[in-house]
Amino acid sequence: MTTDTHRTIDAVWRIESPRLIAGLARIVRDLGVAEDLAQDALVAALEQWPKSGVPDNPGAWLMAAAKHRAIDYFRRNTRLERKHEELGRELATREMAVPDLNAPLDDDIGDDLLRLVFVSCHPVLSTEARLALTLRLLGGLTTTEIARAFLVPEPTIAQRIVRAKRTLAEKRVPFEVPRGPELAARLSSVLEVLYLIFNEGYSATAGDDWMRPALCEDALRLGRILAELAPREPEVHGLVALMEIQASRSSARVSASGEPILLFDQNRARWDQLLIGRGLAALARAEKLGGRQGPYVIQAAIAACHARARNAEETDWAQIVALYAELARLMPSPVVELNRAVAVGMAFGPAAGLELVDAITTEPSLESYHLLPSVRGDLLKKLGRTEEARAEFERAARLTRNTRERTLLIERARACAD
Repeated sequence: MTTDTHRTIDAVWRIESPRLIAGLARIVRDLGVAEDLAQDALVAALEQWPKSGVPDNPGAWLMAAAKHRAIDYFRRNTRLERKHEELGRELATREMAVPDLNAPLDDDIGDDLLRLVFVSCHPVLSTEARLALTLRLLGGLTTTEIARAFLVPEPTIAQRIVRAKRTLAEKRVPFEVPRGPELAARLSSVLEVLYLIFNEGYSATAGDDWMRPALCEDALRLGRILAELAPREPEVHGLVALMEIQASRSSARVSASGEPILLFDQNRARWDQLLIGRGLAALARAEKLGGRQGPYVIQAAIAACHARARNAEETDWAQIVALYAELARLMPSPVVELNRAVAVGMAFGPAAGLELVDAITTEPSLESYHLLPSVRGDLLKKLGRTEEARAEFERAARLTRNTRERTLLIERARACAD
């Protein structure tokens, strides 16, 4: 019974902790203190629920317990006596003296969550810190789980989280959703973090696994929440659409033994039609909002071209080329050009694709990017230049840090030699 209760508490914590921390952070105006209070409430649940049973509204129970501890915290802190009186008045108006544990967690919980998203992904933090803090506060992951996901020592992740919270406090970052022109700039930071989390799960940078599905699921869950909290933002729906459609291929991207399966070799019957449907619906929602399409909406449109095709040959490659051209105009980068080269190679032949690739081979930012020689090797192989292709695949294998991908590239090099 106790084991079952602990499992239930763990599940409840994963679901409720973001909302709990968000609500507390609005009250105490300190992310670190909010998380400590939430952890105190979790400890109380671990002590009491195995004896009394899980309450009907566990989220409200946790919030009530945490708010009582917030009162104790301010009472102990004499330097914040004025804040204590202010908090006492606020909590009194919420009838915290005798909390109604069956009442909704908080009327404005959506706003609280949205504030927490923007605080966790604040540009004042490094990208690494934003990733760690977002997964900890919004993903509900432990420090150990985050460290395992990104193949980083646990103390390193712990330090990043502590420093991030300290930086937010020192910089006095307001616990609020930005308005006006600042919203667009800050929203791009939020979307970048979610996209980075998803991509690390979709194509692991390093380690022994080709994919880390749990990270994809976390990013998707957070993206869906954000889409409901910011329903008028096309790029939010664009990112959700992109992640839904990409995630639909997950079971077809890996063999039974864990080996990678490239897009053109995948059994499309194994693509998840439910996720594709959700993705296309999110894309339609983004397009319906109107305005100029942003990078995530365009990338979702590219993914949709693949999703609608029954096989690689039926893919509308000319449309994908046009979409990549628009993406390159919005956010020019060598990586976008490399992806455009792949599409051009499919639409107009490998020689045309190779010409574009050769134009960016001297880009310093691609010097250690393993996909450059991998793409070049694929185009050379299609042109019958197998010896050159073999050398490119071998170079790509040396550059990648993912074990599964290295094995695949070595096999492709051997196939050229054969």
